[in-house]
Amino acid sequence: MPRQPDPSETVLRRAEVGDVSIFYREAGHRDRPTILLLHGFPTSSHQFRHLIPLLADRFHVVAPDLPGFGFTTAPEGFAYSFASLSEAMAAFTDAIGLDRYTIYIFDYGAPVGLRLAMARPGAITAIISQNGNAYEEGMSDGWAQTRAYWADPSAVNREAMRGMLTLETTRWQYTHGAPDGTQVAPEGYWLDYALMSRPGNDEIQLGLIADYQSNVALYPRIHQYFRERQPPLLAIWGDKDPFFLPAGAQAFRRDLPQAEIRFLDTGHFALETHGTEIADAIGEFLDRQAS
Repeated sequence: MPRQPDPSETVLRRAEVGDVSIFYREAGHRDRPTILLLHGFPTSSHQFRHLIPLLADRFHVVAPDLPGFGFTTAPEGFAYSFASLSEAMAAFTDAIGLDRYTIYIFDYGAPVGLRLAMARPGAITAIISQNGNAYEEGMSDGWAQTRAYWADPSAVNREAMRGMLTLETTRWQYTHGAPDGTQVAPEGYWLDYALMSRPGNDEIQLGLIADYQSNVALYPRIHQYFRERQPPLLAIWGDKDPFFLPAGAQAFRRDLPQAEIRFLDTGHFALETHGTEIADAIGEFLDRQAS
């Protein structure tokens, strides 16, 4: 008989959702509270490789790869947008039987997860935002070139955005603001770059960069969801993030007065340097919600 995995061991799985095959990592007892980990650009569930074991002794943890990222596969002609990514995650949660869960949102995972929360507010038990923005004031001047592309989606401006897909930029996203960039494991940014370099993936990524403006346009509805539903929220933020400023974390309290805000001395990819601190903060936060 095949060996049965230890419940705390990360298991690699696939879920067939229509014609999309979603790769995901899972650990922990399914009878414990579930945390759905939603990754950002340009990475995948690989970014949670160290966090999952730190949580799996107390929680059921699920980390899918979004379509267009990691090892999830979608057919030719799949319409990549933040709306379709959120719809795919809703179908994924149905396929694996999740009906109540905390969402951990990071970078692109924030608009995906918050769209999911608005569509299914009763499913969301809490929100953990790790540099997952939902407010205009959280967007730094580093978005200037992207905003220019949104305002004028010309071929020239689209081509200029290819700089976001290089190895140098990907490495910089991981290491900028970290206390010691030499201690950020290189396999993360090398894997992301390799997967972005697959034929056709560059066009997927450029299309999603263009569509990100739809998330900004959705901010007022997200804020309304916060005010009406008052989900418990922990914002734990690398305060040297070049894309999403600390003001974006602080802004949650405008609509969620009980939001817990914590800052870490690191950059965008805070899990690469502060995984243990983040895991501890998640455990403490969710313990308070359960008490």
